[in-house]
Amino acid sequence: MSVRKDDKLVSIINSSLVDLPSPSSLSYFWNYGSLLGVFLMIQIMSGLFLSFHFSGNVNLSFDSVIHMMRDVNYGWLLRVFHANGASMFFLLMYIHIGRGMYYGSYRFKKTWMSGVTILLLSMATAFLGYVLPWGQMSFWAATVITNLLSAIPYVGVMLVEWIWGGFAVGNPTLIRFFAFHFVLPFVILFIVVMHLFFLHETGSSNPMGLSSNCDKTVFHPYYSVKDIYGLGLFFLFFMLICLLTPYVFMDVENFICSDPLVTPVHIQPEWYFLFAYTILRSIPSKIGGVVALVMSVFILYFLPFFMSHKFRSTFLYWFMKYLFWVFVVNWFLLTWIGACIVEVPYSILGAHFSFLYFFMYFLFWFV
Repeated sequence: MSVRKDDKLVSIINSSLVDLPSPSSLSYFWNYGSLLGVFLMIQIMSGLFLSFHFSGNVNLSFDSVIHMMRDVNYGWLLRVFHANGASMFFLLMYIHIGRGMYYGSYRFKKTWMSGVTILLLSMATAFLGYVLPWGQMSFWAATVITNLLSAIPYVGVMLVEWIWGGFAVGNPTLIRFFAFHFVLPFVILFIVVMHLFFLHETGSSNPMGLSSNCDKTVFHPYYSVKDIYGLGLFFLFFMLICLLTPYVFMDVENFICSDPLVTPVHIQPEWYFLFAYTILRSIPSKIGGVVALVMSVFILYFLPFFMSHKFRSTFLYWFMKYLFWVFVVNWFLLTWIGACIVEVPYSILGAHFSFLYFFMYFLFWFV
């Protein structure tokens, strides 16, 4: 009798990590799912230890972060891990979603829908966490982004005041953001488990986009070794950033304590939100900008319904491959424009790239 197959708990682990039937043609692009799982746990664990020393009060929050960096043993490392880990998490997630778009993983509807939900919740969690240090950019980003909800007819202003806990961003806002930022990662973890359940129910896609039921192999050791190798390389890259350039993704304005009377020259979110931020500010109408901002991510939910090609993978359509890489370049350009000052020619370029972003989805539909 085999323990790993007969014991109920061990058999679940065995069927998920050892004997899991996997397509024999998977490439290193299928590593990013496991990498995301590792970095999610890094974020949860580092955030848990940081919360021991964080104070959710507008008068103490900024100083508590400085205290972590200067006085807590290895507190600087935890803070750097958590801050840069968010950037690494989104970098991996965008690559993971791009791979899904390129190879037709959106055909597995439940897996794709749960993945997009994880993206949305991760964005919300990252925004809430960005506010917590209560620096200049944290305060003004919270003010600007929450004010967008006032564009919702009838209930917008009431919703904004409920989120603020008053008539301006203040102590109740910070307390609520801290509470939600602490809880949401565990909600994400639950949906990740559901995501894996749906993935194991349907099986993985593959580069050719063909049915691979007749040509599968066990996950271990063929793909577990690949995952460990990919994790080693990416974690080395992550450590180099944390130890050599730990503040490369942080805005200098956020090293200044928040001041409601001093507005930063240029208010901008973290780099992983810049593409959506460009779309938001490219539309003159406030309600139109908010709708475009939301749809820039929500449109991913509709991919399984309007991407119904005969073959699953874009790999088999030369023009689709060309459009996909144009889409990727356009995303990078939107990210670059989002970090630029709102003036000509950047405002004009942002409007054109924003239009192209949505137009590309319609091209994917008709090609």
